[in-house]
Amino acid sequence: ALAPAVKNFTLNFTITNLQFTADMQKPSSRRFKSTEKVMYHYVSLANNALLGHSSLSISHLLPSPGHFAYFHNRDDTGVDAMCSCRDEPSDPKFNSTTVYHELSKMTNGITKLGHYSLNSQSLYVNG
Repeated sequence: ALAPAVKNFTLNFTITNLQFTADMQKPSSRRFKSTEKVMYHYVSLANNALLGHSSLSISHLLPSPGHFAYFHNRDDTGVDAMCSCRDEPSDPKFNSTTVYHELSKMTNGITKLGHYSLNSQSLYVNG
């Protein structure tokens, strides 16, 4: 049997209650590492919710550690998370619109990710 193909995609969103600091762009900084750990945790929870409670069949929505980027977005922090999913032949094909809608539901209309507040207009699934 052939190994499933891997589909890469990017999640972009803006956190409104996390002030951006320059050290968030340095992967070796304590601030970057601590923020990445929290982001990884929340994206992992989103992945579990997608797997367990949706019509979407994604085997992986997990960014690898080191696959987060933070950028200054006015007073807020923008997040890019590079993710991948296994494209199993028996699964429905990856659909970025479906991922967007499922993530929207899981984040209370793109407003909350754990203790973070999100800009409701900021979620983008590129893939």
